[in-house]
Amino acid sequence: MQEQDQGLHIDLARLLHSTAGRRQALRWMAVASMAPLPLLGCDGGATSSGNNSGSTGSVSDGGSSGTSGSCAVIPEETAGPYPGDGSNSNGNGIVNALQLSGIVRRDIRSSVGGASGVAEGVPLTITLKLRNNTNSCANLAGFAVYLWHCTREGLYSMYSSSVLNENFLRGVQESDANGELSFDTIFPGCYDGRMPHVHFEIYPSLAQASSAANQIKTSQLTFPLASINEAYTASGYASSVSNLGRISFASDNVFSDGTSLQMCTVSGNANQGYVATLELAIAA
Repeated sequence: MQEQDQGLHIDLARLLHSTAGRRQALRWMAVASMAPLPLLGCDGGATSSGNNSGSTGSVSDGGSSGTSGSCAVIPEETAGPYPGDGSNSNGNGIVNALQLSGIVRRDIRSSVGGASGVAEGVPLTITLKLRNNTNSCANLAGFAVYLWHCTREGLYSMYSSSVLNENFLRGVQESDANGELSFDTIFPGCYDGRMPHVHFEIYPSLAQASSAANQIKTSQLTFPLASINEAYTASGYASSVSNLGRISFASDNVFSDGTSLQMCTVSGNANQGYVATLELAIAA
């Protein structure tokens, strides 16, 4: 049996143990009790879709995203049960990929620190551009991003039993003078109960990217449905196709209130791989 995020009721129980978590839990409860209300976003983007037909439009998140200048702050989201950032354990003790030798790297497809596994899947480069919401959307140089996601089968390294001793699909990068950083990875799978997504935490510097206690933003990103469907035609994604058929952006417990600030722009194809880009703002 695969191990993955366990749905809204489990995440709510975890979140209610912290002040920030209680705010997020209340937000999800509110979302669950009413239909999401589209609001005009500052940067366009795709809408949440009530089904897997993949409509497009201009919507912004209905949660905690504020505006300043011409960019909106990306919503705060749960890190989920499998962050590997020193905030929880995998049964064998505290799990912290941030302290592994070699975790600061662009290519996150292989494990580091003595582990030798390699994650297979459709190649994907994720490029993020960080902006400062409190300073006219200026580029944020010298910030660090810790990024992680599941395998094409929906498993999380360091937690799921079959990849418990691996740490692939996790890595840290520092933003350059343009506020940009990139990761070379694989297109993530879709496990039961969640739309395909990528987790990330933002830290004020590379030196401080050693524990979740220092993060200043936690969020998630996702991909256009057309790109997801195309990627899942590749070998190894059969279970993702089945799981995707039972979920939508409208019913996802994170993206149901809007995706415009978290929706990547994607180019490429399933044969040659994809490039996903996202400009995101934080209050720095």
